Amino acid sequence: MLLAFFLRVYRLDAYGIWFDEKSTLLVSQGVVLEGANQKDVFDKATTSYFTPQEFWKPKTINDFIEANIRGDIGNSPSYYGLLWIWLKVFGLSDFSMRFFSVIFGILTLPLLYRFVTRHFKLEADQASRLALITCFLAAVEPYFVAQSHIARNYTMTFFLTLLATHVFLLLLEKEAPNNRKAPYRSFALYGLLVALSLLSHYLAVTVFLGHGLFALIYVRKFGTWYRLALTAVLALGLVSLWFIYGGGAYTFFSLDNQAKLYRSIALTNPVNNGFGLILPATVANVFWRSLPVFSDLVIFTNGLAAAVVGYRNFTLALLLGLVAAGLLMRYRRQRQTPAWVKFAFPAVLAIGLPFYSINPAQHLVLSAAVPFFCLMIAAMREDVSAKNRPLLVFLVILALVPTLFLLVMAFRSGHTYGITQRYSGFSFPYVFILVALMLMKITSLRFWFSLPLALVLGVQAVLLTLLLQRIFNDSEPKYSSSPLARKPNPFWESAQKIKAMYAEGDTVLYPSLRRHEYTEIDKIGRNFSVIDAQLVNVYLPKDATYYQRIDPNEPDKIVLIKGRTGQKITIFDLEGMKYRY
Repeated sequence: MLLAFFLRVYRLDAYGIWFDEKSTLLVSQGVVLEGANQKDVFDKATTSYFTPQEFWKPKTINDFIEANIRGDIGNSPSYYGLLWIWLKVFGLSDFSMRFFSVIFGILTLPLLYRFVTRHFKLEADQASRLALITCFLAAVEPYFVAQSHIARNYTMTFFLTLLATHVFLLLLEKEAPNNRKAPYRSFALYGLLVALSLLSHYLAVTVFLGHGLFALIYVRKFGTWYRLALTAVLALGLVSLWFIYGGGAYTFFSLDNQAKLYRSIALTNPVNNGFGLILPATVANVFWRSLPVFSDLVIFTNGLAAAVVGYRNFTLALLLGLVAAGLLMRYRRQRQTPAWVKFAFPAVLAIGLPFYSINPAQHLVLSAAVPFFCLMIAAMREDVSAKNRPLLVFLVILALVPTLFLLVMAFRSGHTYGITQRYSGFSFPYVFILVALMLMKITSLRFWFSLPLALVLGVQAVLLTLLLQRIFNDSEPKYSSSPLARKPNPFWESAQKIKAMYAEGDTVLYPSLRRHEYTEIDKIGRNFSVIDAQLVNVYLPKDATYYQRIDPNEPDKIVLIKGRTGQKITIFDLEGMKYRY
């Protein structure tokens, strides 16, 4: 947990907020992105003045709902509600806002430890060992580290869905044929966790689809199904309140408009469109888009989908991996291993190194990935007793269903935009357990098998360390969701300069770009953007009376005009800074 804490807090607020975090910041304060609920402040902001005091006037629950609708399609109200409380207690800052994600990232570790030791029927030392390895993987997983550096709902949702899965297994255990039925309060707790998870992120539904599939396979008692049905009604009833009376009423409308927009972009301008690469949902496109999602889900294949380049390199690495896996599975259980195998196994893994034309280390890891997967399957079959087999089936279901759901939705919507790791990251905790089983299996092998595999894991550890370094430097687009490295937050810096330099009679001028309104939700009736002014005012004192205006003719500079002399002082020049958009 100390290691996880250090990795998640290190450089937590070193770089500026990206677009989704802008939504988090504004929605949590009841402020609508682009000021739809601040018309009295911004509609005449090009001709008259507004102040931070006016910007920060008290917000109603309807303001929060409208901010959620326009800023995040009505998604994640439970996250925004808890974040609002958190920021009230600990103050509004980038560090505080992101530290809320860190808390859930850290809490996932002891929950994982409890999950493994409670549900795996193993000897105490084996269960503890498996749990510790699982927690170590969770602590160093680059995706988990990166999500803890982002002020979004994902770490909270991962924690809630894992907790709901834990409670679900406890329910089924109490509902087993030889046990007395679980009390209704336990089902009520499970229903509440389901509702909170769904209201943290709608795609948490993929985890509960996995729960339903597992129950369909293993639950045979009518009474259990009856109580689970009542629980589902309870959970959906709580969620439906948000869809009927809150921002969820516009969710399906927004999703439908987004699907039409992204499908149109995929067919007309898939590359240079401002949203990233969006391709039509053909079988080939969906396969190649999903490959890195599946690859990065497993820590020993993390990064290989992007690093393995060229059909010749790939074919050679895969063939060598198949040969190595064949040797391993054929001779690993023999008491007298032929001498030639002891030399052939490491040689087969390494022999391709001189022939790989690019990224030899990653191709070496790809070769070893084949025996790693074979060992994972062997560990599930040989090292886990029959009474744990249903749990293994459950883990595999939860490892696959979230991503498979995204693939189905891609074909349904006609584009590949939604095939991304953050929408299927609920699978990671269960994959960690499966990988931990494989790592324990390696330690039981003879050293001529275990040592080469351990060395390859060491190579992958170095590659992952370099990846973490890029994450900390904000130079890994896949994990930062930004194509270029960011600088420190320019809006916070501008606010500090304004507080230090502003004198009575001065005026602050904010830049503005022409707004693009893609859907009905985007329509505000204002053709100029006010987001830069909003993001600076968030960091200004709530009682300040600084005079401020929007300059429709200036696209980049935040300027302070001194009242006595008319001198123009550039507070910040945002030109070329991609995180404005």
